[in-house]
Amino acid sequence: MSAPTPYLHLPGTAREALAFYAEVFGGGVAAHSFADFGRTDGPPDAVAHGYLVDGPVALFAADVAGDDPAHRSVGLMWSLLGTAAPATLRSWFTGLAAGGRVVDDLQRRPWGASDGQVIDRFGVHWLIGFE
Repeated sequence: MSAPTPYLHLPGTAREALAFYAEVFGGGVAAHSFADFGRTDGPPDAVAHGYLVDGPVALFAADVAGDDPAHRSVGLMWSLLGTAAPATLRSWFTGLAAGGRVVDDLQRRPWGASDGQVIDRFGVHWLIGFE
């Protein structure tokens, strides 16, 4: 792996989030439960380690255990600038916005590029754009 990959710790929503991201980006989901890993510090069916497979975006997620804090992003965006064709990036922006909040609509900028920001329904802040 040659780039940082997001690993989200979520409050019992990892399976739902992974399914959402697989739907938005394409590909599938692999998820291992606490029971699969012999863990007893959370519900047996909670996700101990999950990830997207066979798609263009890498992402990991797990449910938090016990009193561990869940993901909270302040001052950080996950950037998907130029990582796919413009039509695909537009589709990802629309998909991520479903149930989330558009911070800055995807639009052409004075310098010629197009970009926009969205916070998805799991609280992840995305910057999506293309030349």
